[in-house]
Amino acid sequence: MAQGTAQGPLEILREIERSCMTHARELPQQAELAEEWSGIGFRLGDVRLLAPLGEVVEVLTYPGLSRIPRTRSWVRGIANVRGNLLPVMDLRGYLEGRATTMTRTTRVLVVNHNGVFSGLVVDEVFGLRHFLNEEQVPEPPVQDGAIAEYLRHGFRRKDEHWGVFSMHSLAESPQFLQAAI
Repeated sequence: MAQGTAQGPLEILREIERSCMTHARELPQQAELAEEWSGIGFRLGDVRLLAPLGEVVEVLTYPGLSRIPRTRSWVRGIANVRGNLLPVMDLRGYLEGRATTMTRTTRVLVVNHNGVFSGLVVDEVFGLRHFLNEEQVPEPPVQDGAIAEYLRHGFRRKDEHWGVFSMHSLAESPQFLQAAI
């Protein structure tokens, strides 16, 4: 700009734009994000498992229960959770025939699928776990026993092997639905 030359607002804005374009740097390249699989990590005995994120609606501390007469040994009872009656089942008791030992880490995973609303007692919940797709392995950590029926595949990270447990398959299982004696 020459001294003594009056510029209007439009010319000033054009000059600022030219200056910005001259001195602008390129935007950094966006790194391609690796796809992740997410689930709720939990433990049954010594087995580390994952429930797909959309298959668990809530994680509860062990609630107060009322016993339900004439039910299988793995039916722990019924809980009142915020005004809703929640049947609570011992997942290890159902799968292995051994009751879960109650500890301070014992939790209840709540499943709501196709009209089956139920809480599943597990030894421990590790919270949300994320795995890269390349960490997926076809073999689950357990190949036999009743638990294997509900395992789809696994994820391996360093020395940890996690099995993906299908809560929906469990909720659709005729044996699981036969809780009454």
